[in-house]
Amino acid sequence: MRIRIVAARALTGLLTTAVLVGCGSSAQDRTAGPAWDPAVTAAPTPTASAAAPPSPTASPSPSRSVPTLPRPGNPRGRAQVPAEARAADTRKPDRVIGNGTPRSCTSEAVVAAVARGGVITFSCGPAPVTITMKATAKIRNSTGPRIVLDGGGKVTLSGGGMRRILYMNTCDQAQGWTTSHCQDQDHPQLTVQNLVFADGNSTGDRVEGGGGGAIFVRGGRFKVVNSRFVRNRCDQTGPDLGGAAIRVLSQFKGLPVYVVNSTFGGASGQGGTCANGGALSSIGVSWVVLNSVLSHNRAVGRGANPARGGTPGGGSGGAIYTDGNRFTVTIAGSVIEDNRANEGGGAIFFVSNDRTGTMKIDGSSLRRNPSDGFETRGFPGIFFLGARNPTVTGSTPR
Repeated sequence: MRIRIVAARALTGLLTTAVLVGCGSSAQDRTAGPAWDPAVTAAPTPTASAAAPPSPTASPSPSRSVPTLPRPGNPRGRAQVPAEARAADTRKPDRVIGNGTPRSCTSEAVVAAVARGGVITFSCGPAPVTITMKATAKIRNSTGPRIVLDGGGKVTLSGGGMRRILYMNTCDQAQGWTTSHCQDQDHPQLTVQNLVFADGNSTGDRVEGGGGGAIFVRGGRFKVVNSRFVRNRCDQTGPDLGGAAIRVLSQFKGLPVYVVNSTFGGASGQGGTCANGGALSSIGVSWVVLNSVLSHNRAVGRGANPARGGTPGGGSGGAIYTDGNRFTVTIAGSVIEDNRANEGGGAIFFVSNDRTGTMKIDGSSLRRNPSDGFETRGFPGIFFLGARNPTVTGSTPR
């Protein structure tokens, strides 16, 4: 497999070449594929006049003059997907949101179902729907242990530009403590699949450091399959907060977050913006990103981390921002393009403070990811500090 890395500006140096260990079977759960409708991505962008509370009911997504977006993920991705990273079987749901009509699929119904946990699906009628959340859906730590939220390829959950959409935190007493070691427990195990998360906004919410415009996770296990994230955002400044789409802090036994067949941004005007990590952000968490697309996301902070004197800090990791000690990032079969960072890593910012962390990139394409401040010589769009140079399989920079 090959990876193509295209520099945004002339850089010298050679990439290392090594073999990336395969990830297992590529077969997807045959019950999990949605009848995907691109119209679910067409939720309206919030404007300054949209100060009224969001509607409590869902309605078919209105038409909008945006590019027609394909189903999520990279259709040319050939990375093998391990069994634990595949979509969950939802043929026998514990809970169904809605009774077959758009009007029955409400924010209140989503909040209630997520709080109760289990396998959750939607019945909102044959047309795509957008459910504008009036409150953030929060997972109770005593539910599950498995929690699956499956939109069937026709449901958009929208933050309306006003709030975060989904929240899980094993160390939040308000959601219940279930162990004496909340930062390292095997539950809840959250899967989101066949959904669109649009217009989430965690700006001003600095609990646990902030970030996570669409989804915030701490503890347990988490994976994303066949989903799209558009126009999400979080605080625009700050040296370490991030993740316009997703912010993750800690996972059970250091196991990775899987992101499979998913898209973050995908077209001009659809990407996420945050101080750091225009799509994904974490501290001390490993990631495996397979057959996915991350494009048109931006890290908009200024001053990096630690913040330079006279600056608020931030601006690193146009698509992905990772920090911590021992963790890994694996990207395979994916496209990371047209992202931008005001500081370091227009595509990826990776800092392992004790220099034990490692990164592997295989069969992927990185191109047009300018780093306005700094990046690692020979790795266009990447700033990397770890155990050794990233392992990049069969790559040819140009």
